[in-house]
Amino acid sequence: MTNLLLEARQAAGLRQEELADRAQTSNTAISAYEHGHKSPTLETAGRVLAAAGFELTTRPRVTFSEVKTSRGRTITVPSVLPRLSVREALASVTLPLHLNWSAPGRTFHLRDRRERAWVYEIVLREGGHEDILTYIDGALLVDLWDEMVLPRDIREAWQPVVTEAGEVAA
Repeated sequence: MTNLLLEARQAAGLRQEELADRAQTSNTAISAYEHGHKSPTLETAGRVLAAAGFELTTRPRVTFSEVKTSRGRTITVPSVLPRLSVREALASVTLPLHLNWSAPGRTFHLRDRRERAWVYEIVLREGGHEDILTYIDGALLVDLWDEMVLPRDIREAWQPVVTEAGEVAA
């Protein structure tokens, strides 16, 4: 909860005093929450987040399994497709070397559908847990799925989670 309240306040561009006033609490309480010295109740956390312009919501926990391909490589597959904020999902990104070793330092613009598909193909082939959570937006992946060029093993491993997400969205 510590990071959540701090991130919400910073994203809203508020000082602790401003957030405390809006949330009808004290600056001391906000500081204590942000530094982990005190834990707010869910009701209080919801009120503080609302004062910063956010909601306290739930979303499915993403867990991962490792799947062996027919060539003996291991790929990482999530239990559910992760979601990114709009800002993250449409950002310009430079993939780390372990993902993009063929064109190091290249910047990809995720607003561009073709470049987003390229990044998603790279991450699904080469990425691990953190890479998937950082670069893949589930809704955008479902939208691109039929157009993506992926090895058969990777497509088969990811197909159930993509299909399930597509059915939920329909």
